[in-house]
Amino acid sequence: MPPLRTLCRLRGPDMNELVNMEPARVRVMVVDDHPLMREGIAAVLGIGGRHELVAEAADGREAVEQFVRHQPDVTLMDLQMPVMGGLDAIAAIRALAPQARIIVLTTYKGDVQVLRALKSGAMGYLLKSVLRTELGDAIDKVYAGQRHIPPEIAVELAAHIDADTLSARESEVLRFVAHGNSNKRVALALGIAEETVKAHMSTVLAKLGARDRTHAVTIAIRRGILEP
Repeated sequence: MPPLRTLCRLRGPDMNELVNMEPARVRVMVVDDHPLMREGIAAVLGIGGRHELVAEAADGREAVEQFVRHQPDVTLMDLQMPVMGGLDAIAAIRALAPQARIIVLTTYKGDVQVLRALKSGAMGYLLKSVLRTELGDAIDKVYAGQRHIPPEIAVELAAHIDADTLSARESEVLRFVAHGNSNKRVALALGIAEETVKAHMSTVLAKLGARDRTHAVTIAIRRGILEP
């Protein structure tokens, strides 16, 4: 049998390419309206050499454009952005590319917000407070086709799995109440009777298990029904 050196010479550069072959890096796009957050994520992605930042976007509309242009393996998506929010951007990207792998990055861990993201097509959900320690593993899991839901988020989901959801009108009434409006002012703004507003608020209190209006707003913000 010829020596190894002879084999390498006979096979030429193909053998050398095989020996020197490195695993392909996961191509990542970051979508967030805060430049400092994008810079921080870029720094985390540079650790370990497993991931490559290929595109950035500052709002949902730009995210859709950049996705089409760069076709990233994994997209990191903020939810609260100008022009187009994260949920709408996820839906738009998934409509163009059903196989798109998207991880939501957010400061909110409410179960309603999580469910909205997952229903829009996100495969992962990650709190911004743990990006430095968990981002790499989350990207790798989602790239491999798995979901990534942190334990504390899973607990929040399980705690409200049987909870009644608010209707669109109930959420709208609660949103007005959260801004300090009385029942009368809510009724005038929505063009409905004041008694109807009271009925909606009674239902909201029952569904959320709230003691009063202030408690209902607090619960709604914690669960992601309302934005803070």
